[in-house]
Amino acid sequence: MGLPAGFTGSQDPQNGPWFMLPYVIALTAVAEALAFLSMGLVRPWGEVWPRWVPFLRGRPVRPPAAIIPAALGSVVLTLLWTPLLFGFRTDADPELPHGAKAVILFLCYLPLVAWGPLLAAVTVAYAVRRRRHG
Repeated sequence: MGLPAGFTGSQDPQNGPWFMLPYVIALTAVAEALAFLSMGLVRPWGEVWPRWVPFLRGRPVRPPAAIIPAALGSVVLTLLWTPLLFGFRTDADPELPHGAKAVILFLCYLPLVAWGPLLAAVTVAYAVRRRRHG
């Protein structure tokens, strides 16, 4: 959007390689789609395929088809975001914001630390619910 938010702008997608902006957009879309899929662990469409899924609609979802990817995803997210608890090393990259802007950046990213453990919790709840109620 052209707002540096404390960054110097030297690594702005508009100043970088041509594929940087489409890469960032695609990465965002994939992350949002995967986050949306986790809703299937707490919604009814996580137990029976919804009507909009061709060839599978109306059939029961086999628990391992949801549990295994969700468990692997929770492990990956936990490993990916837990180091954030130790903060950003602003001295390692002059591009990163410093001072109050660095604190704001850190606080904005901090909720990502909870993503992996929370996904693990709903995965366990889904597995228990499916085991008890089929």
